[in-house]
Amino acid sequence: MKYKKKPISDILRSTKTVFTFKDISLIWGNSDRKTAIDGVNYYIKTGELYRIRRGIYSKDKNYDRLELATRIFTPSYVSFETVLTRSGINFQFYSRITVASYQTREIVVDGQTYSYKKIKDFVLTNPAGVEHKNETSVADPERAFLDTIYIHKDYHFDNLGSLNWDKVFEMLPIYKNRRMAKKVNEFFEYYKATK
Repeated sequence: MKYKKKPISDILRSTKTVFTFKDISLIWGNSDRKTAIDGVNYYIKTGELYRIRRGIYSKDKNYDRLELATRIFTPSYVSFETVLTRSGINFQFYSRITVASYQTREIVVDGQTYSYKKIKDFVLTNPAGVEHKNETSVADPERAFLDTIYIHKDYHFDNLGSLNWDKVFEMLPIYKNRRMAKKVNEFFEYYKATK
């Protein structure tokens, strides 16, 4: 059977920078897996699609790394050190992208390390404090702060003044964890004493 060419323009017009095989099949309106595979392979050979890793593609090598982080495993969202550093809560630079997910795993793609940390499903799927923007899900600083305390028993934060403490205490019940609640209160008392 000869491959019938599907238009790459539908993919190129998309606001996404990262596509799964399923995304491409839906864009092309193609239910035949073999035809979709042939189409993807054709565009990879011509250089119009870039294979990031098995089943995940982009328009070129200039894809959004945070978007990829949330596409490798779903559901997931960027959190922990990545958000804490960007929001000024931690001063230490972390080159790896840290992601809350349903499993713990570390993956290297195109020289970028993605560190997935497992959190319980009822926490992972709760949308409070997670912003969905530009095809990417990213925790706000307060959610990343709470996620970090949830995962790590002892953790040092450099600047607690960047946090909205009302938001922190509003989201705390999501975790259903007394140890964590005690730790958050300790951090809050420390913040009040040093401000």
